[in-house]
Amino acid sequence: MPDLPDSGFHRVALFYDRLARLVYGDAQEQAQLVLLPFLPRQAKVLVIGGGSGWILEQLLGTQKQFDILYLDAAPAMLQLAEQRFAKYKFPHNSSVRFRLGTEQALLPHEQFDVVFTPFLLDLFPPQRLRRLMQRLDAALAPGGHWLFADFWPVQQPATWWQRLLVFGMYAFFGTVSGIKARKLPDYGLHFDELNLREAFSKSFYSGMIQGKVFVKQKV
Repeated sequence: MPDLPDSGFHRVALFYDRLARLVYGDAQEQAQLVLLPFLPRQAKVLVIGGGSGWILEQLLGTQKQFDILYLDAAPAMLQLAEQRFAKYKFPHNSSVRFRLGTEQALLPHEQFDVVFTPFLLDLFPPQRLRRLMQRLDAALAPGGHWLFADFWPVQQPATWWQRLLVFGMYAFFGTVSGIKARKLPDYGLHFDELNLREAFSKSFYSGMIQGKVFVKQKV
């Protein structure tokens, strides 16, 4: 069966989490956890590119009432997330739907109070990223929150060791997962184009990783 669009992480699903923790410790997890207090008590939540389901467990653990759509383009990642959910034994107040695909799998009428992109946006070159973010913005309800966690060096230009790490990251995943990006995006430019207001920011891993909250203005 040919690969689905953006499904390259299907091939690294079994070891991706261990590799990420080996390189970055718990920084990626902390950049996501710091965003959870910004979730409303009750919300429709889109998690896109959440991978093997670690963040899904964290959302359930908040005990808030969520209607979650878990969308991932990698079949093996989605399967791991479904298995994690099936084994989750703690009480929670959320419903979860799993869907295979990219942002193009979103239905025209679907709207969300929260869009969560955990370490997703760094995978795409500028034009592809622009289309992706425009589609996600269209699915985000006015007044909604975009929760962002990704590689975004605070210091610009980035330090030598950050540039070296980013180069190695793109070289490795470009080879094993076929991602098309070769450098970190200008996230600020893309969020500004969508007129999303930054409401929170915190950095991790010596300023290489950031967790941010953006708010969509009400009309």
